[in-house]
Amino acid sequence: MSDPQFSSVSSSSSSHQTRGYQQEMLEESLRSNMIIALDTGSGKTHIAILRMKHEAEREPKKISWFVAPTVALCEQQRDVISTALPVSVGLISGALEPDQWKDPALWRRVIEDHRIMVTTPQVFLDALRHGYVSLGRDVGLIVFDEAHHAVDNHPYNRVMKEFYLPLPARGSNKAVRADSGVVIERPMILGLTASPIFGGHVERAFQAIESNLDSVIRAPKQNRRELASFVHRPVFKHVMYDISPYYFYRTPKELPSVNLQALESVLETMDIEEDPYVLSLRSRLASLPMNSPERARTDQKLSKTIQKEDSYTHKGLRDFARAAAEICIDLGPWAADWYIEQVLKQAMVSAGPYHQGAISAWQQKEKNYLLSQLARVVVTPVSMDPQAIVAGTSDKVQRLVDSLLTEEREKESFDEDYSGLVFVTRRDAVIVLAEVLTLHPRTADNFNVGCLLGTSQSTRRHSFLDITQNLVKQSQADTLRDFRNGEKNLIVSTAVAEEGIDIQACGNVIRWDPPVNMASWAQSRGRARRKRSSFVLMFEKGGVHAKLVNQWEHLEAQMMALYHDEAKKLPRAEWGDEMQLDDYDDEELFFTIQSTGATLTLHSAIEHLAHFCAVLPDATYGQHVPVYDIDPPDFPEGWHAFENRASGMGVYLGPYGATVSLPRYIEPRLRVYSTPRIHPNKISARRHAAYFAYLALYEAGLLNDHLLPLSSVVNPPDEDVAELLKDVEKRAGMAGVTEQMNPWLPTEKNVGRWRSTRVSIAGLPPCRMFTQTPINISSLDEATTIYRPGRAPETVSISKMDTSDPSTATLNTAREYTRRIFWPLSGPRMTWDNLSFAYLFLPEDTSHDSIWAERRLWANEVNQQSEKPRADQALSANAEALGQRYSFPDDLIWVRDGRNGKVFRFLRWQHDPLSPSEEETVMNRYARFGPFEISYPLLAVQNLHRRVNFLVPTTSTRAPSVDDTELFLFPKRSAVDLISLVDTQYASLLPSILHGLTTTMIALSLRDQLLTGTSLSQIPVRLLTTAISAPVAQGASNYQRLESLGDTVLKFVVGIQLMAEFPLWHEGYLSKRKDHAVANSCLAKHAILKELYRWIIREGFAPKKWKPFYTIPTNSKPPTEQEAPKREEVAKQDESSKQGSPKRQQLSTKVLADVVEALIGAAYLHGGIELGLECAQFFDLGLKWRPLSMRLDGLLSGTRDLDDLPPQISQVEKMLGYTFDRKVFVVEALTHPSYHSESSTRSYDRYEFLGDSVLDMLVTDYLFHAPGKEYSPGHLHIRKSAVVNSHFLAYICLRTTLRVDAKMPKPNGRGKITLADDEQSIYLWQCLLHSSPRVLQDLDATFGRYRKVGAVIEKAFRRDWIYPWAALTRLQAPKFFSDIIESILGAVYLDSGGNLGVVRQVLVTLGIWEILERIVRDDIDVLHPVSRLSIWVSKQQKSIEYKFVKEKGMISCSILVDEEEKAVVTERHRSRASQEEVKFTAAERAIKVLHLTETDGIEEDDDEVADVDESEGSEDEDEEMEVDALLALK
Repeated sequence: MSDPQFSSVSSSSSSHQTRGYQQEMLEESLRSNMIIALDTGSGKTHIAILRMKHEAEREPKKISWFVAPTVALCEQQRDVISTALPVSVGLISGALEPDQWKDPALWRRVIEDHRIMVTTPQVFLDALRHGYVSLGRDVGLIVFDEAHHAVDNHPYNRVMKEFYLPLPARGSNKAVRADSGVVIERPMILGLTASPIFGGHVERAFQAIESNLDSVIRAPKQNRRELASFVHRPVFKHVMYDISPYYFYRTPKELPSVNLQALESVLETMDIEEDPYVLSLRSRLASLPMNSPERARTDQKLSKTIQKEDSYTHKGLRDFARAAAEICIDLGPWAADWYIEQVLKQAMVSAGPYHQGAISAWQQKEKNYLLSQLARVVVTPVSMDPQAIVAGTSDKVQRLVDSLLTEEREKESFDEDYSGLVFVTRRDAVIVLAEVLTLHPRTADNFNVGCLLGTSQSTRRHSFLDITQNLVKQSQADTLRDFRNGEKNLIVSTAVAEEGIDIQACGNVIRWDPPVNMASWAQSRGRARRKRSSFVLMFEKGGVHAKLVNQWEHLEAQMMALYHDEAKKLPRAEWGDEMQLDDYDDEELFFTIQSTGATLTLHSAIEHLAHFCAVLPDATYGQHVPVYDIDPPDFPEGWHAFENRASGMGVYLGPYGATVSLPRYIEPRLRVYSTPRIHPNKISARRHAAYFAYLALYEAGLLNDHLLPLSSVVNPPDEDVAELLKDVEKRAGMAGVTEQMNPWLPTEKNVGRWRSTRVSIAGLPPCRMFTQTPINISSLDEATTIYRPGRAPETVSISKMDTSDPSTATLNTAREYTRRIFWPLSGPRMTWDNLSFAYLFLPEDTSHDSIWAERRLWANEVNQQSEKPRADQALSANAEALGQRYSFPDDLIWVRDGRNGKVFRFLRWQHDPLSPSEEETVMNRYARFGPFEISYPLLAVQNLHRRVNFLVPTTSTRAPSVDDTELFLFPKRSAVDLISLVDTQYASLLPSILHGLTTTMIALSLRDQLLTGTSLSQIPVRLLTTAISAPVAQGASNYQRLESLGDTVLKFVVGIQLMAEFPLWHEGYLSKRKDHAVANSCLAKHAILKELYRWIIREGFAPKKWKPFYTIPTNSKPPTEQEAPKREEVAKQDESSKQGSPKRQQLSTKVLADVVEALIGAAYLHGGIELGLECAQFFDLGLKWRPLSMRLDGLLSGTRDLDDLPPQISQVEKMLGYTFDRKVFVVEALTHPSYHSESSTRSYDRYEFLGDSVLDMLVTDYLFHAPGKEYSPGHLHIRKSAVVNSHFLAYICLRTTLRVDAKMPKPNGRGKITLADDEQSIYLWQCLLHSSPRVLQDLDATFGRYRKVGAVIEKAFRRDWIYPWAALTRLQAPKFFSDIIESILGAVYLDSGGNLGVVRQVLVTLGIWEILERIVRDDIDVLHPVSRLSIWVSKQQKSIEYKFVKEKGMISCSILVDEEEKAVVTERHRSRASQEEVKFTAAERAIKVLHLTETDGIEEDDDEVADVDESEGSEDEDEEMEVDALLALK
């Protein structure tokens, strides 16, 4: 019975009402697996939507998986499904960067977040094979769109065989229930198709597809009449055309196409032995050692190429001629002539230097050979005369034109617009036929023609005929859009339009070529589904295709009968749990990883192995691919040289074996795997070799548990990161942490226990400091240094005093004194009654204060007699009253304009009359008080000096500025601060001293708490303080330089750890793992684990805003002046803060990471590499740490001796000035990945990985310690980059040479032959071991460029003041040149047992060190010229434009600054690199024209930290005050 719940999709989700036949199919699909067979346009997708809706409601823990064979169909069906159903619909296809789908967590989230997934079949199969999706656990329903593809090894069929059939049948007692409660069993299957078979025996075909999909094929039975009313079967018609008379011509040259004849004439004279590809194979064969695998491989390739004439040029031109001949026969000689003319034109364009296309990627020699052959083709331009076109086209074309015009008239008779599709088999014929119909006089005005080709199926490197795709005038998307909106009414298409493209229903479909099978017949017919549509087949008179149509109609009738046969049910035994085997293998191998469900099979192994190789690093010289050698080979060895090549070529039918060889990046013992000669065919042999090779890679740890190249192992999953960083804000890079520790806050056991310390400052009497926190300054390293203008640096002496507790009276006096000295400058930020200072001060000698004590006593009496006495005014007095009371004393220090106004420096009492201008200034100042007369004396004052941070050296901050203008104040409206000169100096200096003590005490706390028990606790406190001081703290130093050093040390030690820990890993894995370990996110995570944020000094010191620290907050009830804070109150306050939530603040994760690296840098400076490594190990970073010596021993222990050494090894050692103890190191350091002659060694990638960090380590260390430089991080970076960049290292490689004796016998002029002295240069790059013709070509080409610009570069490094960036770029050196240098350095480091001094000496020998020293010594301008110009114009607020002009093989670059030309450079254009060359050269020239220097480039780090706060707004009038240095008053 019909279930109303599923009678239609709700109106909210779809306006489509379910038809009776759709409901019939839906209800049957709910009961069992089925394949719905309905014509295109009958609404199969709607049935699938209803079925998925039911599944989503029935099974909430499983999803429905909709699979469609093409990306276009997936996108189309996803849109339809998501519009119809109110559930989340996901889409994954190869077009969505499938590499991103290598994350198990991402797949799991997708499955949990969506109810329906739409994917291509290969994505679905890969997800199952890699264990990202469990078919039995995660999927309740699979919908196979275009289900007729489920045959042979199509992914549809592999999904069923590999994953569906092994599962328990639904409802069987073998089904198990997972922990989540989900029953693990087979999902239900729903197939959709318009034609279930491709042809042949209907019952067998039905049985095959039904068996493969475990389903029954069905069509509606009860609602057939309704179905017929909705499905508009087209009227079937046929068109008969005369067989082409050219069909019977014996050779293409006889065809009446003049251009084809010209092409054939050229082909007849071509000799495969002259082809550059054959010549290169012969040359390579001669250079390869006997009995090497690569020689055998090259020998086979050469024989095959000669036998099949299968070079790129020969095969390409033969295919070209064959296509032209078929076009001539099928469309006529005019079409063939036009085709040849257009292809030749396109070939010339594609071969040009500015074109990126098929031919442009060929080797230059092959390209030149191809062009030389094409140039020999004498082309006759085709006539565009309409009559010539008609006369030159075939009868088949004329019959097509007749049919099109007839169909158009019929549509017009019903007042309908014509829309048609013409299906053509060949891609080239589509292009030509579309052009013919566009130009034909009978169709040109009636039809707007487009064409659809799909994608090229060429699997070759680049097929010559790939260029024909450039003849298409419009993209596929634009063509379809124009067809939908009616701008085009006729499309000529390949089979791409049969299925897989969202194309509207047509009124007329014509098959130019007969359908190749039943499915093609049904699919193309389905495109004609309008009312009164027609389906036209074109038949050759007397041909066999008309009979095929009758057969297809009969097959269709048989299918319909089988659809409706209720008795037809497949026996369940045939579907059982046993695996079905394909035609190739008599066994099926499975390897499954239980933890993930990832599965390796014979059918997936080749694809898996290809992917593993494809993601290996540096595929510049061809893709990394597994190479298969079949046993026995196809040709006898040397067949290409046989005189009688027919000999030795007997028919061999098996069995076969195979050997698979992986790229040289792989360890030798894993690189080659062979299977014996036991397999029935070649594909079986390859599959078995790939299967066992891939299994070996997994067992060696080079694959993860999803059977993919390492990703989660290289980048370990951080499941705990979310917990550790749960306070990370939504904005990237910020973490919520507790605030910086306060060393002045006493612990519970220290509350009330006051300790005495003596503070001694040069020129001032000693002062006692009382604190509840112990101050353990035990060495000069831990002392605070201050910098007063005009004086040498001074160390503030901090020494312990007696251990007895001070008396209450002493503490109260100290509290009074502390408030007195801090109040004048910080009073607005203090609370008068709060005396709970964390530190108290009291001078040991108070004689300087006696007169001021008397004045304060007098002022207090005056204050008490006022109407509103204020205790906080007891430290100042009215200047007029004070002057009168004490006879205008001249020892005043600070004077205020008003009681709480701005502070000035006292100069004198002004008794003499002012000048008129001075009087006017005074009158203006006090004008707001109304009319008055000036009475004397006045106060003569000056502004104070800028308040500064005395911890910062005066050489790195601006000198305190001051306005020296004398000002005059009325004593009556001014106040005098009643403190002595000594006290004002303490008031100025103590905030800086206290901040310095704070940072030192934090560093001591870090040492004594976090680093205790480790060697890191021996790092000097001054280094620790620098390492934990963030730039924002504005201290005398910050971590930036140490961070730059530590970053290099960290990468160096991590690289060595990884190389030793993973001896099988190639450079790609090592780099990714290292990048993860040293990434900011990883460093920050481990810093948080250690709670390092507590000790990071990040609270800035702004003298203008400083205030003393209180142990009891100012909003708490403070103690009275007469009593000390009770121990219980402070303890209670402390306990309260502990019980409450600690204060949180946001801290950049980069700061956390930077401090880790800075600590590593500090450890390295104190204890070398070993202590730097210990510091890195302290933070863990997710690595297995071992001492450096142990790691090096491990790397050395795995070495082996080589029997035969390449002859150039000794010459390389002489070039380096170093002799290797282990020759295998230098051999591997010189081995390019393309090298095939020696199978026991691997390529240089691991040495290059190590050498890169070794070079960085040496260069960074030198720059960091450069005498008198103190380079900022930015300058460290650009100078390091100058000698480690790939251009520079390539230059070093190119110039490194050895002169060897090359005596030759020559006539001496007296008729005798003697040995004449001669020398020959051998270059380092010539010693590279490789097997690549392209590498050889690049070596020669780059050296040619070096010979042109090498002298210019050498001169620049010896004499110029600008680094030669442009000249180095002009080398255009491939990366392997710099790789040679880095890999050699890595090899030297290992062979020397990790001796950096030995590597440094090699750098001296190579000349790198000399250049580095000159860069530092002579301050060479190393900033890239483009960067310098960019920074300069930004500073000057100007505009800059680089204008390029390409003309007549030349390229020019003009630099315009504010639209004014400053420099122009013109060079010959060779490639894209030429554009970079002229840009850099023009930038260098513009720098000289503009007279820019190094100071116009990189920004310095902000050394002027004392003034950072000056831009901030004032809190009150006091913020206008600036501290006097007070030195002049001494």
